[in-house]
Amino acid sequence: MTTPIADVKDSAKSAANSEGVAERDRKAEHLALATDARMQAPRHFFNEYDLAYRALPEIDLDEVDTRTSFLGKTLQAPLLISCMTGGTGKAGPVNRMLARMAESAGIAVGVGSQRKALEDPSQVDTFLIREEAPSVPILANLGAVQLNYGYGLAECEAAVEMVDADALVLHLNPLQEVIQPEGDRNFADLLPKIKLVAEELSVPVIVKEVGCGISGRVAGELAERGVHIIDVAGQGGTSWARIEAHRAEDYDLGDLFADWGVPTPTAIKQVREIPGVTVIGSGGVRSGLDVAKAIALGADLVGMASPFIHAALKSEAAVKETIDRTVRELTIAMFCTGARSISDLQQVRIYERTR
Repeated sequence: MTTPIADVKDSAKSAANSEGVAERDRKAEHLALATDARMQAPRHFFNEYDLAYRALPEIDLDEVDTRTSFLGKTLQAPLLISCMTGGTGKAGPVNRMLARMAESAGIAVGVGSQRKALEDPSQVDTFLIREEAPSVPILANLGAVQLNYGYGLAECEAAVEMVDADALVLHLNPLQEVIQPEGDRNFADLLPKIKLVAEELSVPVIVKEVGCGISGRVAGELAERGVHIIDVAGQGGTSWARIEAHRAEDYDLGDLFADWGVPTPTAIKQVREIPGVTVIGSGGVRSGLDVAKAIALGADLVGMASPFIHAALKSEAAVKETIDRTVRELTIAMFCTGARSISDLQQVRIYERTR
């Protein structure tokens, strides 16, 4: 049973007020709303695909190796705890917990948009996770649109240095921004600015969406400008259109655009066709079987957000259990398709179900 949305919003506002924030705390509201089941997209697209099953896999389960490499580091599984939160009081303990569990499991982790910390140094602590995750890849995060609002290479470097990051995520979120009451809507001429950052930043740039997907065409435009890691963050998971429409109390608008965008499986297949691009598949990934399907569709790494934030709001043990179960489900899927390695899994045939 889900919490009534009015209660969720009241809880977020109460959290903001308890932290002494005079105006509405957007980050606190996002954290609260993202855990409500009604903020999810209406379709789970990975259920529309099946991996080719091998009744005779010809391998030992103990041979299955889920390890991969990312940003020059070895991961024990091709998983990323996707960029989610920061910049509000409750986010600090959540980020640190997720980082500890990422380190323990040997998987990558990202933080939410660091804009608030760059503008308000009192929020920096909510993003500091390197001490909890000394060896795994950490992703810094800023909105690409901020490159049209006074941000440049210096701010991007500051975000990287703040969290000692291995890469910087520049997220794309035009639908979210246009519905968000306080949104930034000028997305004009961002490609040359992204190109400059990609060329000059001290670490690689990753461009990701936040839940509406990146098409092959956009991925190609980004690759031509030096972006070689793309997180498709496709449609099928948390709907930021619904979240922002609920914050604006325009519920019909949220429902209208709840299924807007490129479905994650479609986005993965399209972006996979761009030469030289590392593909992160995220958006509506809910299980290790979904992870396996994303990799078979062409992803190199798979991001998950909602399952981890739900677990983190329960306990550290719940986060560990979520990671362990996801890896176990992935291992079973690999075994039952005869895939010894992640590269083998990328060659497994995957079928779209006919309706």
